[in-house]
Amino acid sequence: MTIDVDRPIAEILEKNPKAAEVFLRFGMHCLGCIAASGETVRQAAEVHGIDLEELQRELAKL
Repeated sequence: MTIDVDRPIAEILEKNPKAAEVFLRFGMHCLGCIAASGETVRQAAEVHGIDLEELQRELAKL
């Protein structure tokens, strides 16, 4: 799965619900909150102090 880190988390989850497992593993627990609907993967990684490239690699494995 190719991940565009500038897409909203909600869009990523809609395309592949298994992405939730990866987000949760990285400590991103607010997947259902209003912020997730508009927040991009890049923004969320920044806010949570997550290595964006590592997150992207893990999501790409799905």
